[in-house]
Formats: sequence, C-alpha cells, structure tokens
Amino acid sequence: MAAVALIDVASVPPGSSAEIVADGRIFAVFNVDGTFHVVDGICPHAGGPLGKGTLRGNIVTCPWHGWQFDVSTGQHCLNQRICQTPYEARIEDGKVIAEIG
Repeated sequence: MAAVALIDVASVPPGSSAEIVADGRIFAVFNVDGTFHVVDGICPHAGGPLGKGTLRGNIVTCPWHGWQFDVSTGQHCLNQRICQTPYEARIEDGKVIAEIG
C-alpha cells in the first residue's frame, strides 16, 4: 500500500467535505464528527463530484443527480451492488492521509 497526503485536517471541519486531486485520481474527503473518510470522488452515475456533495451524518448526496453514499463504507444507499472505492484514512502531521493500492 502507498500513502498519499490529501489535505490539511483544518481545511475540512466536522460536517464538511472536500474534493482533492492527488496521485492522478480524484478523492472525496469527509469529516464526520472528527472522523475522516475518503472515497473515490467520482460518482459512478454521471461523473459528479462527490467531494462537493451535501454531507448529512455519514451520507453524502451527489450534487448532480442526488445519488447517495455512506462515506464510511462507500456503499450506495439504495443499491447494494454499487459501492464507491473506500480508502483507509488516517491523520499524520495535521494532514489527512489515504492508503491507496
């Protein structure tokens, strides 16, 4: 596994999200009550920016067409066959770090 630094912790306050481009990929970073989650940032429906979606609890709603995902698992809320790739996230030196394959 490789680690990639995505964003400063302070840039993503609780209840918010961010879209980050790193390592040739788009990541969506979410802060749910101080716990950070990272998933693939491109909605599988039409390529919408999940990191710019609305976060309510641990559910993000894609701003383009309303698809919803659990940011802690990447799982689509209505269709169990659809899952965004989740990445293990940790905090290191004030930055959100994702473990990517």
